[in-house]
Amino acid sequence: MKKRFVLIGVLLATAAGIGWHEMHPEQNGSLVLYGDVDIREVDMAFRQSGRMNHLLVDEGDRVHGGQLLATLDDEPFREALAAATAGVAQARAQLDELKHGNRPQQIAQAREAVRQALAADVNAHAELARQKTLLPGGTTSQHAVDAARAASDAADAALAAARQQYNLMQVGSREEDIAAGKARLAAAEATQAQAGTALADTRLIAPADAIVFSRVREAGSMVSPSAPVLTLSLATPVYVRAYVPETALGRVVPGTPVDVTTDSSTRHYRGSIGFVSPIAEFTPKTVETATLRTDLVYRIRITIDHPDDALRQGMPVTIRVTNVRKPA
Repeated sequence: MKKRFVLIGVLLATAAGIGWHEMHPEQNGSLVLYGDVDIREVDMAFRQSGRMNHLLVDEGDRVHGGQLLATLDDEPFREALAAATAGVAQARAQLDELKHGNRPQQIAQAREAVRQALAADVNAHAELARQKTLLPGGTTSQHAVDAARAASDAADAALAAARQQYNLMQVGSREEDIAAGKARLAAAEATQAQAGTALADTRLIAPADAIVFSRVREAGSMVSPSAPVLTLSLATPVYVRAYVPETALGRVVPGTPVDVTTDSSTRHYRGSIGFVSPIAEFTPKTVETATLRTDLVYRIRITIDHPDDALRQGMPVTIRVTNVRKPA
């Protein structure tokens, strides 16, 4: 029984030593890490709903940034833009009318209305005076005098209104009316811009150089906003993800050059460490003993300088950091 426990202890120690070596591999002073090529995909979708009338790429095609990938039927969007453009023209014409004020003909018409009201007012006052002189002799009645007085008061009010209207015609539009006109024009221009953006959104454009990974929808399909129609695999830049043991964290810093190899090729790819995570992963439980602390790892990202088609996303790779800094 005692020999069995000794044998089990030896096996466990051997396994622990092998595991430590896998997490802390060093060869000839180089730090060796294991990782994989990051999978970087983009789901391409329209921001508008409609019928997709053209899908211009197929699975496996290489596309370039700015290349047209698919289009929606844009007729409803063109009609909406035309209506919005007409609304802008109308709002601008109304604002110009407010700014320019009244036409000379309108001012002249208001001036003539004042003259007519003045003539009527003079006549009404004369009639009232005549009726008053006839009343003592009994030639007219008190009722006629009262009627003449009412007509004279009405003529005075009509003359005052005509003069106020003439003054308004001369002054022109109020500042508040002009401000409201400007606001209406701004709202119409915003509607026009939205319609233009919606029309532009009927064209699906590649964001960067990539490879078409899958066609989710086909031409003729009705699509809704944000529903993917294509999935792209971004070609550049190529990133490699790896994990550095906590004990070797002081040996890697951003900018450190690395050598990357794969199992399917003899080529060596040059790259550099671009990011070291500030947060540990695979964190142990509550109590961190000296042994458990060695299980901490930190994610790093490596940028490959000159990738080729042989370096595919998701592929496992081996990273060697030759210019490592020894911990102080």
